[in-house]
Amino acid sequence: MIGAILGDIIGSRFEFDRGDKTKEFELFTEECSFTDDTVMTVAVGKALMDAGKDADTDEIEEAVQESMQTFGHGYPFAGYGARFIGWLAAGDEAKPYNSFGNGSAMRVSAAGLLYDSIERTREVARATANVSHNHPEGLKGAEATAAVMFLARTGVSKDEIRAYVSREFQYDLSRTLDEIRPGYHHVEDCQHTVPEAITAFLEGESYEDVIRNAVSLGGDTDTLAAIAGAMAEALYGVPEELKEKLEDYLPADLMDIVEEFLKYEKH
Repeated sequence: MIGAILGDIIGSRFEFDRGDKTKEFELFTEECSFTDDTVMTVAVGKALMDAGKDADTDEIEEAVQESMQTFGHGYPFAGYGARFIGWLAAGDEAKPYNSFGNGSAMRVSAAGLLYDSIERTREVARATANVSHNHPEGLKGAEATAAVMFLARTGVSKDEIRAYVSREFQYDLSRTLDEIRPGYHHVEDCQHTVPEAITAFLEGESYEDVIRNAVSLGGDTDTLAAIAGAMAEALYGVPEELKEKLEDYLPADLMDIVEEFLKYEKH
């Protein structure tokens, strides 16, 4: 989860094609900030802790919806999309709205870290998406992100991960970052975000290198880096000197939940 949050913070200042599509940039500046990606990542993490590891999908969806509503109202100006703002405003009456936006993938990282099988990981990931992003592509984006995380943290090779994702989710992972980068632009759907984030992960050699890969594509850089950063955390972990930066950017209530999740993850 920390991997996703740091990716969001680092990528935030380059969103909407404001960067130079380069890997050479300062990771943290005063222009960096957390966004809705972090708020919803924390919300999902809190929900999965509250529901418990053995909760059924109905219980997970109920907990996720309640938590996202709570945190969304607590941080109403974090940068949500228009339809999601409407979902938040609907309160208890909020219904899934057939979204295939990349929000389902950027918020799912807690599901990629907590469970003991890929089947359970995918089931929970799907449930976290289903409360709002219940379009097949929205569900697929969440499942694919969490599945890559599970495979990465359980010792599966990158070649095997690439093959699994291509087979199970039909994402095109044949292009390199150098081939993607020139024509890539700001887009907020899963189908044009998740494969690119996976490629940034597959080509990376460390947590930081993966983040630089994702940001170098341009476009929706905070979300690309959040998704790729979650995957990178699962394989490489996050360097301590980067973890320490969280306190510079997160308010105390979000930081408390991150710390609670780190303890929960280990049990």
